[in-house]
Amino acid sequence: MLAKRIIPCLDVKNGRVVKGIRFRQLRDAGDPVEQATIYDFEGADELVFLDISASSEGRKTMIEVVKKVAEAISIPFTVGGGIRSIDDIYAILKSGADKVSINTHAVKNPELIEKAAYEFGSQCIVVAIDAARTSRGWWEVYIYSGKQPTGLNAVEWAKKVEELGAGEVLLTSIDADGTRMGYDIELTKAVSKSVGIPVIASGGAGTLQHIYEVLTRGCADAALMASILHYRVYSISEIKNYLKKRGVPVRC
Repeated sequence: MLAKRIIPCLDVKNGRVVKGIRFRQLRDAGDPVEQATIYDFEGADELVFLDISASSEGRKTMIEVVKKVAEAISIPFTVGGGIRSIDDIYAILKSGADKVSINTHAVKNPELIEKAAYEFGSQCIVVAIDAARTSRGWWEVYIYSGKQPTGLNAVEWAKKVEELGAGEVLLTSIDADGTRMGYDIELTKAVSKSVGIPVIASGGAGTLQHIYEVLTRGCADAALMASILHYRVYSISEIKNYLKKRGVPVRC
């Protein structure tokens, strides 16, 4: 079994790390460069940086902040937010990112996934899927930071982005996001079982058991987390030691 990855997430707005509940009620969580440096030192496997208001504000990702974070760390670095074109992807990769995460404009223009995978390689292209459960029991994809429903079924959309060339899915449960009540195991398992590419589970981490469950029962390849790390509830080493003791393979 491949080692499971532990990935901190920096949700950035106006140059600061923020964290909310279900994409709302945002509060400050520190400086992105300082936080990134801590997670690199603690042994995070990768880092995700999401400029969460870029698409809804109709602007591009904050390249200067991305550059500063990239210069401060040595681990793989994924950047998302406001990516609309091949030129945008090129600019972000040139700024020091290893991968890009596309969400809103992947839905609005699926050809972007295919073109990006051809141009840069599937390993560089992560498609982020923000999903919430509907009253009918399936999960609907949302765009513009969870503000706009699309009518797309999250499981079917995950299959489609794999067909188009995405190398990875970053799956966030809007219902669980920021609640610290656990990941949406059912959603994560449904998507993980439907695709052959890695799935990063996001939204809801509150305890070490939650992380263990999403990597085992949820079949996720990696666990993304924010508030429990930003506010020092747990360290990366505490998480990895717990998983090791429970028999989950993780990188040292």
